[in-house]
Amino acid sequence: MAAENIDEVVDGLAGIVREAGRAGDRVGYFAALYRQVTVEVRTAIHGGLFDDGARMDRFDTLFGNRYFDAYDAWRRDRSGPRCWREAFGLLDDADTVIVQHLILGVNAHINLDLAVAAARTGPGEDIHALRHDFLLINDILARVVLVLQDSVGALSPLMSLLDQVAGRTDERILDFSVRQSREEAWHNAVLLAGQNEEEREATIERLEIRAAVLARLIARPGGLVRPALQLIRSTESHDVPAVITHLDNAMRQTSARPRTA
Repeated sequence: MAAENIDEVVDGLAGIVREAGRAGDRVGYFAALYRQVTVEVRTAIHGGLFDDGARMDRFDTLFGNRYFDAYDAWRRDRSGPRCWREAFGLLDDADTVIVQHLILGVNAHINLDLAVAAARTGPGEDIHALRHDFLLINDILARVVLVLQDSVGALSPLMSLLDQVAGRTDERILDFSVRQSREEAWHNAVLLAGQNEEEREATIERLEIRAAVLARLIARPGGLVRPALQLIRSTESHDVPAVITHLDNAMRQTSARPRTA
């Protein structure tokens, strides 16, 4: 699976979501979240919100193909970047909760893939011209995350338990400090853009190791978070196709709600 433009990224993600829904595959959880973010980015491109819409189309396509490559590698022979293997490897684990699957995908895609895609979009000094548009995506992500928080809360009624055991951990888990993670990704993108091939390979290896360590912490947390997640899991929806549909329609459902004065 390889996209040539952002439309094909959206179509590819929609295909994964549809197939996951038919198969009851939890890979559709993150794919549904990612599809909605990509649709919002495409809308912003068409609306002329970015300094360079064509460049953002290329950037999002490179970014999307990082996910498709990881997805294809896992489906083919369980290979691919370690952080993605951690994410995909928990798809059949009945003890994980919905939010863990979401944040495992967010971790791999932001803490590894984002910097690589940005550096390829703007190699060398060209990377600095991407900064403004890169930051605009933070606002899109924040908007989608807020909607997804409500959506996950409807599917997982005891998510508020994480408030009590780790002080707003539910919010931090779901948004994964998106702005902070993206700021680190930008720093790494600037670094990668100025490196030679050997240096880039070493930097990408370091990013992959760090993202894999974070993935293991997300997948297997310690302390009071673990029993809280077990209780949350016992009360949230186990209907995988229904969860995928709910997550995939979160933005549409929000826009369809009547506005109150």
